[in-house]
Amino acid sequence: MYNYIIKGGTRLTGEIDVAGSKNATLPILAATILNGKVSKLYNVPDISDVKITIQILESLRMQSKKRQKKVNH
Repeated sequence: MYNYIIKGGTRLTGEIDVAGSKNATLPILAATILNGKVSKLYNVPDISDVKITIQILESLRMQSKKRQKKVNH
């Protein structure tokens, strides 16, 4: 692992949108089966791994709806 030392004189301000992470999304999707209620996930990446995981959950009688970058279970 690397260490970064950053020296600067100008303070940064503002906002950014952070892309969704597959490595975070997949276990969270799997955990929604334990909830028993509606789970809302935001900023879900639109990739095949996520689509396949949702198909697996739907085969277990879970319902899902996709709205832009949000998946409801």
